[in-house]
Amino acid sequence: MEALKNSYKCSLLLLLLLPLLLLWSSVMFTCADAEVHYHEFVVQATPVKRLCKTHNIITVNGQYPGPTLAVRNGDTLVVNVVNRAKYNVTLHWHGVRQMRTAWADGPEFVTQCPIRPGGSYTYRFTIEDQEGTLWWHAHSSWLRATVHGALIIYPRDASSYPFPKPHREFPVILGEWWNEDPISVVRRATRTGAAPNVSDAFTINGQPGDLYNCSNKDTTVFPVALGETNLLRFINAALNNELFVSIAGHMMTVVAADAAYTKPFTTAVLMLGPGQTTDVFVTTNQPPGRYYMAAHAYASARGVAFDNTTTTAVLEYKNSGCPTKNGPGLPPAFPVLPDFNDTPTATAFAAGIRSPYPVQIPGPVDHHLFFTVGLGLFNCPPGRRCGGPNGTRFGASMNNVSFQLPTGLSLLQAHHLGVPGVFTTDFPAVPPVPFDYTAANVSRGLWQPVLGTKLYPLKYGSVVQLVLQGTNIFAGEEHPMHIHGYHFYVLATGFGNFDPARDSARFNLVDPPLRNTVGVPVNGWAVIRFVADNPGVWLVHCHLDVHITWGLAMAFLVENGVGELQSLLPPPADLPLC
Repeated sequence: MEALKNSYKCSLLLLLLLPLLLLWSSVMFTCADAEVHYHEFVVQATPVKRLCKTHNIITVNGQYPGPTLAVRNGDTLVVNVVNRAKYNVTLHWHGVRQMRTAWADGPEFVTQCPIRPGGSYTYRFTIEDQEGTLWWHAHSSWLRATVHGALIIYPRDASSYPFPKPHREFPVILGEWWNEDPISVVRRATRTGAAPNVSDAFTINGQPGDLYNCSNKDTTVFPVALGETNLLRFINAALNNELFVSIAGHMMTVVAADAAYTKPFTTAVLMLGPGQTTDVFVTTNQPPGRYYMAAHAYASARGVAFDNTTTTAVLEYKNSGCPTKNGPGLPPAFPVLPDFNDTPTATAFAAGIRSPYPVQIPGPVDHHLFFTVGLGLFNCPPGRRCGGPNGTRFGASMNNVSFQLPTGLSLLQAHHLGVPGVFTTDFPAVPPVPFDYTAANVSRGLWQPVLGTKLYPLKYGSVVQLVLQGTNIFAGEEHPMHIHGYHFYVLATGFGNFDPARDSARFNLVDPPLRNTVGVPVNGWAVIRFVADNPGVWLVHCHLDVHITWGLAMAFLVENGVGELQSLLPPPADLPLC
């Protein structure tokens, strides 16, 4: 009888401990499954020849584009950045949540002081519950024109894609090229107040392609085979242009955007704003041959200069056992690209992106925010000549505040150390002066924003609904808006002025897409929602770099929550000094 009691006690104890044992084994499996990836990135000047000319550009490890980083969900990256260039530099890991590791986010004077020439800094962060295509880039002046690369996040070893495994996959990085140092371009524009020179070419994986001088022999080629399914990971790394992309003779099935899986849909054309990524399947079901992939600008602003050239790469069938469709010496087939100002096509593409399954929308909303985003003009300082319209200087703002970065200390350091005078926490929740935001003729009294370093504070765990309203003060334009440290649900977009009474009924509360960069339509609006569950200072800005240069940015200050797991980690010992 005593033995039976002891056996019962042991069984009961085992039942009580079983959940803990299962949890422990799950944690141990996850930890054992994860890897730590160590990299050294040397930022340096490298001679590169494009468009018949050789000049030094800033690269990472001498590569343009830079190295592709491949990890799995749950892995940790440790990247030691050594600055051997003549410019200050920081690196941003675009779209990575950086949970409690805001010190590794990278925007200059926001989360860190820059890495000075001759200095170094090690970025350490873990990928948490993210899969798909992201990217990394410089976040200091206009260095990201050439300092960027792909960041590919595969599922954990025990997991798989939510779609069949592709036969092949390729990163496809869309870029922008100047025949001079991009830093010189932006410095000249900043000095004069004029718009910067437009780029001289677009690129695909660093090469302009067949339509540009001295570029034919180095055109990027993607080798494929007949009857295969290929995964193309598109990244728009261009500085100042949204881009249409198409492939001759081939449809593309979108399966992910901004490292979030989507409900698959098939399209002949993609549109990506700078910062955005899109994963597509392409089935090689055409007669064997060579087919152009081509990209050119989606230029939504009327009367504004843009790069109107077209970059190409080649999708080339290999080892098919059949003669090529085009035959020797014939050019590849060319796709049909939308017109430069084809807003309906851009709108239709964005509307096709949805979450694959119904999602739990966060709520109730704690902060109803309304931010205007757009361009403006500053009066020229007395005694100077300025190159903007009618002798003004170009500017940009959110809620009429043109964002100014500090110079002596980063915003995150000032917040963490409690240093006063670096920023204020009075960024307006709504525009200080309501007006007809998308009217054809906005009053000149509204053209000039005010300078400021204003943050908007959020308590940990609060739910934020943000209306991003485009304006037509100087020129209406689509703005790809990026929030650092967060992804968010895009509940709706539309044209004209947002009307809560009318437009709330249009919210997609079933399967809205999860993004880190959203296109605010030209003379229109977007509504997003997210939970402030990541403490730190997080930059919000237009990813057209000329616009952030002019001040189209602000930052959220997300306070610590309760306990260690809801609090910002301490700053690393090697955090660069100002």
